[in-house]
Amino acid sequence: MPDDNHKRASLIDRRSLLGAGAAAAFAAPLGVWGAQAFPFKQASPIDFSDFPICKASSDAPVLTGAPRKLKLSWNAGAVCLAPLPVAIDHGFFAKQNLDVELVNYSGSTDQLLEAIATGKSDAGLGMALRWLKPLEQGFDVKIVAGTHGGCLRALAPAKSDVKGIVDFKGKVIAVGDMAGPDKNFFSIQLAKVGLNPDKDVEFRQYPGNLVRLALEKGEAQIGLASDPLAYLWLKDGEFKEVGSNLDGPYRDISCCIVGVRGSLLRAEPLVARALTQALLDAAMFASQNPEKAAASFQPYAPKTATLEDLQGMVKYHTHHHHPVGDQLKRELKTYADELKQVSVFKPNTDTTKFAERIYADVFRI
Repeated sequence: MPDDNHKRASLIDRRSLLGAGAAAAFAAPLGVWGAQAFPFKQASPIDFSDFPICKASSDAPVLTGAPRKLKLSWNAGAVCLAPLPVAIDHGFFAKQNLDVELVNYSGSTDQLLEAIATGKSDAGLGMALRWLKPLEQGFDVKIVAGTHGGCLRALAPAKSDVKGIVDFKGKVIAVGDMAGPDKNFFSIQLAKVGLNPDKDVEFRQYPGNLVRLALEKGEAQIGLASDPLAYLWLKDGEFKEVGSNLDGPYRDISCCIVGVRGSLLRAEPLVARALTQALLDAAMFASQNPEKAAASFQPYAPKTATLEDLQGMVKYHTHHHHPVGDQLKRELKTYADELKQVSVFKPNTDTTKFAERIYADVFRI
C-alpha cells in the first residue's frame, strides 16, 4: 500500500483506540457510539455480560427458546463485510440467540431489496449510494445501521499527473457499474469542485477486473474500484490512489448499511434489534482485532490476497464507525441531498421525509 494509505490506516486505528478510550470517560453522541461494543482484546468466545453496550440495548429482553434462524444476504467478495464471518466465528450471533445463515447474493440491488422485502432473505448489507435510489421505489426494507466507511477508491497510473478530484477534468474514468456507488460518489465529488460529471469527464463501463486493463492500455486515465481489488492493484506500485470515500468529511460517514425487512421489524422487533446489535459488536471487534477479522474473512478472499493484505484492508475501513438512530438518519439525508446534486434523485425529492421513511431505530423499540 502507498505511504498515504499506510498513514490513513494508522490514523484510523489510532482514532478508534482514542475514541474508545474517550467513550469510557465521556458521554459520546449516540450516533457515534450508541449501541456499539467496548473495545476488547480477549480471546473468543467473548462474554459481554459485564459490558452493557448502551442502556437501550442492555435493557432489551434476551431472545429465549431455540435460536432464531435468519438469512442474511451479503456479497461474499467484499472484504469490507469481514465482520459478518467474524460474527459467526466469534459468537456474536450466538450471543444474541440467533442462528444466521449467510447467503452470497450477486444479483442486482433491486433484486436484493425485493428478496429482503418479500421474505426470501431477512436482512442484507450493501452500499448506501447503491441502495438509496432503488429504495425510492418503496421496497418494504428499513435501514437500521451503518456498518463502516471506506469502500471506494479512485486509482490512476503512478506516473500520472492526476493528484486529486480537480485533475479528473477531461479524463476518461473506467467504472464497473454505471449506477454503482463508486460512480455516484465520485460524481458527487466532481460536482463539489465545480465540475459537471456529465460533461467534464467521460465514464466508461468495463467488467470487473478489466478496469485495471483499461488503465494499463491507456483507454482510461482513472479507474474506480473497491477492495479487495483496489488494494491489490495498489500493491505493485503501478498505481496510486487519487481519491477515496475516507477523504474530508466522509471519513466520519458510513458507506455500507444494514437493511432489514419491514415485516420482521414490525412482527419481531427484538429479533431485528438482536441482529443489528450482533453486527455492531462484530464490527467493533473487527476494528480492534484486524488480524482475527482477516482470518475469518480469508476463506472468501482472492487467493492472491495474503493475511497481511486482509489486515491492511480491515484497518483501512472504519469499522469503529457504525451509526444508528438520529445520526444514521442524518447520514442518509446527506447522501440523498448529494444525489440530488448529480441528478440521481429528482430535484423535488424531500430528502428529510425520504430519510425518515427508509430508516428505523431498533434501539428505541
